[in-house]
Amino acid sequence: MATQVLSRALVTAKWLSEAVRAGRVGPSLRVLDASWYPPQERNARQEFKERHIPGASFFDIEECRDQSSPYDFMLPSESHFADYVGRLGVSNDTHVVVYDGDNLGTFYAPRAWWMFRAFGHKEVSVLNGGFRNWVKEGHPVTAEVSQPTPAVFKARLNRALLKTFEEMIQNVGSLQFQVVDSRPEGRFRGTELDQGLESGHIPGSVNIPFHSFLTEAGHEKSIEEIQEIFRQKKVDLSKPLTATCRKGVTACHIALAAFLCGKRDVSVYDGSWSEWFHRAPARYKVSELKRNKA
Repeated sequence: MATQVLSRALVTAKWLSEAVRAGRVGPSLRVLDASWYPPQERNARQEFKERHIPGASFFDIEECRDQSSPYDFMLPSESHFADYVGRLGVSNDTHVVVYDGDNLGTFYAPRAWWMFRAFGHKEVSVLNGGFRNWVKEGHPVTAEVSQPTPAVFKARLNRALLKTFEEMIQNVGSLQFQVVDSRPEGRFRGTELDQGLESGHIPGSVNIPFHSFLTEAGHEKSIEEIQEIFRQKKVDLSKPLTATCRKGVTACHIALAAFLCGKRDVSVYDGSWSEWFHRAPARYKVSELKRNKA
């Protein structure tokens, strides 16, 4: 049973295409396109309108967030999330499959996957290989936008999957949990700008760039390969682990990778470097660039 639950964190394009062909997309199976791109590069909603997986709905991460926060993509309230996904036809009994159209294969989908899990939903999967491989393998696409029947979703935030700024500050001294940062190495080390911000990292954190878990084709690597990546970085999956990044998105790749290895309780620091940079004392921002200047 455990193996079945773990493998359900990922579904293959073949599995989903068979479900689409069999007409199973509906109240018991919802497919969500969670794509997001910098506005100057691509328009996720427009691309969705032009082509998407038949029966899919667009999960707009810009709408489903705490819009009062100064930081990008922070979790919305329970009621906001419940109302939003309910309008997409998702109930507590729905199996949700999320994907995105990023050229890497998967980028934002693990964030949507983690959001559902954070709000107590266990039946949620990421489409392995994303839309890129769905198209490459010749599966059907459509421009027809479906109108799902609204459903009732009851959200209950699982605080164990979420870390706050205060908890992260406390951990610098107590080291109660391991911290893995999923940003590119240059941003972690502080040698390159992070989307306009000075970069660097939280003291004591370990760097595993999120794309380390993806093959060149854009699929998740095997469980054995993922375990080896964690081992090489001396990350102990038997101990508490929190993931961080720039704005709480690619950190969810760490949570997904660990989940595939059997660790289901990885928490995400939602504010990540965006919040840490603005709120943490200078001594808690480790940067090689600053050190070199000094």
